[in-house]
Amino acid sequence: MRDLVLLPGFMCDADLWRDMEDDLTRLGRVHHGNLYDDDSLEGMARRVLDAAPERFVLIGFSMGGFVARVLSLMAPERVAGVAFIASSARGYTEAEDTRKKATLTIRRVRTDNEPTLSRALHPDRERDPVLLERLRGMSRRLGKAVMARQVALVRHDGYAELERITCPALVVACRQDRLRRFEETERMAHHLPRARFEVIEDCGHMAPLEQPHTLAAILADWIDRERL
Repeated sequence: MRDLVLLPGFMCDADLWRDMEDDLTRLGRVHHGNLYDDDSLEGMARRVLDAAPERFVLIGFSMGGFVARVLSLMAPERVAGVAFIASSARGYTEAEDTRKKATLTIRRVRTDNEPTLSRALHPDRERDPVLLERLRGMSRRLGKAVMARQVALVRHDGYAELERITCPALVVACRQDRLRRFEETERMAHHLPRARFEVIEDCGHMAPLEQPHTLAAILADWIDRERL
């Protein structure tokens, strides 16, 4: 039985994967990586490795994809394959770093900033009360301390690093993603030596919530074809 290690995005907990649970458990044993107690990508990757099985398929969504890149290079012998969903390897500019820290100050009172949550969804779903409450719920459960640690993450450009990841890789972009530029995600596939690139249509950033069965089918087909 294979093992799957799931890495969530910014201010997301295990509820991110809830609608994919049945599909994922048919693929293997599911493990949820802890990205909540560290303020660096390296610290997060080490914590996940410490709790992970000996060998596993790594699936990183959004921010989790940044951790997946670091982890895959940290322990390549343990990663059978790695999937990057709605992610990127682009570093922050100085202006973005400044804006990110300002955002934390603005959001000290509330972790469920409505405009940001809405932009995470497809434009046609940005007012969907069920999806918005799912996003709010994850953010509230994780709270301000986790937000502070995740906002503090330093992101350097990592496209060159991707060229050293030699295991099978899957890159999934979402066509209507308003939080991640399509070109950033597509570029990851060009730098990964053994990459497969897939696009989910009619989908905003939150693929596991918006198109869970489509995403699960892509993962299942990739795992089967690569014999992971």
